[in-house]
Amino acid sequence: MTAVIRPDGALDVEQLVLPRQTAAPAGPVDPAGMYLMHHAFRRDLALFTAAAAATPAGDQACWKRLQRRWALFSGVLHKHHHGEDSGLWPLLLERTAGGEDAAVLHAMAAEHEHIDPLLRACGAGFSGLAAGTAGAADTREALAGHVTELRDRLEAHLAHEERDAMALVQAYLTQHDWERLDKEHFTPDYSPREVPAALAWVMYGLPPRAVRRIPGGPVLRAVGGLLVRRFARAERRTFRYVAPEAGA
Repeated sequence: MTAVIRPDGALDVEQLVLPRQTAAPAGPVDPAGMYLMHHAFRRDLALFTAAAAATPAGDQACWKRLQRRWALFSGVLHKHHHGEDSGLWPLLLERTAGGEDAAVLHAMAAEHEHIDPLLRACGAGFSGLAAGTAGAADTREALAGHVTELRDRLEAHLAHEERDAMALVQAYLTQHDWERLDKEHFTPDYSPREVPAALAWVMYGLPPRAVRRIPGGPVLRAVGGLLVRRFARAERRTFRYVAPEAGA
């Protein structure tokens, strides 16, 4: 990571930009962890949208794998949104002067509320197909619609967040603020048993330059690299009916 000195003497850190990312506002805060999570959310949305449409309704074994994989995705997303709602947005509201800045932050929280019912609907669809309940074809059709709507809403939310909310992060927060938020509102949501799965999940499919931005140091990244190999094998079985490029 490099730093750039701005004309006012402040330091701008090199911002991470990943495929499909909408923006990375310049500033003194390094929110690489946020952008890495967004990359994984977008990847999964593309994979689940394709899988819901392509997986045969009667392949119960594959739906069971998809249900477990959905639980990982939705669990991480819930923790991510909880950290933002409990820590990031309230702190920014304290720092802003109101007006348009506050409106952006209120919109962030409102968009989370619109996403939650879709997550529940998708979860119910995956559970029903995994259980092999009657009317599987209709359940799959409904699930495909819910996943597509979730993809569209969440992608719009991520773009709004990257463009406007992250600009407020750079305007009002310091790197110390960001690290404290992570320690107090994001990291505690993960139990020690959940960390390996989350690490492999976020590292899967990352270009090498992005892997170097994984927080936690080289040892953690090395462990993650080993975990990713097993994760990749499981992905091929779970998304067996999906073209490999769907999540790229």
